[in-house]
Amino acid sequence: MAELQCGEDPEPCEPGPAGPLFVPVRPGPAGCVARLFRTPVGGRTAVAFTTPQRLTAALGSRQAWIRLSEPALRALTEPLGVTRVTVDPRLAAHPVAAPRRRTPAWRDWDPRAVGALRVTGAAAVVGALTTWIG
Repeated sequence: MAELQCGEDPEPCEPGPAGPLFVPVRPGPAGCVARLFRTPVGGRTAVAFTTPQRLTAALGSRQAWIRLSEPALRALTEPLGVTRVTVDPRLAAHPVAAPRRRTPAWRDWDPRAVGALRVTGAAAVVGALTTWIG
């Protein structure tokens, strides 16, 4: 049986990343838990970065991380049904939060508008009383 040459192999010939990876984590019941993400088509994937700077650029400075090798990361995520590991993703979207509705404080109101409301309201009350009394 002939050995497959790199150009004939249906899989990419690029070796996996060498050295430790920086894996984003979140707090869990027994310590740190690797964060799992979704691919653009909806599949689950573990994400890792080759430098802490790349992790910070993609996920922010407050993102916690641990150093793991790729085989260790795969061993952690495979029991969860996650077989894909994405290294140094180019795009990482932040979660979108609904804008907070801000209720205006009394000091945010324009005093001229408040005065106009008082005058208008008083005129309406006087007009209603006049028609009611006769």
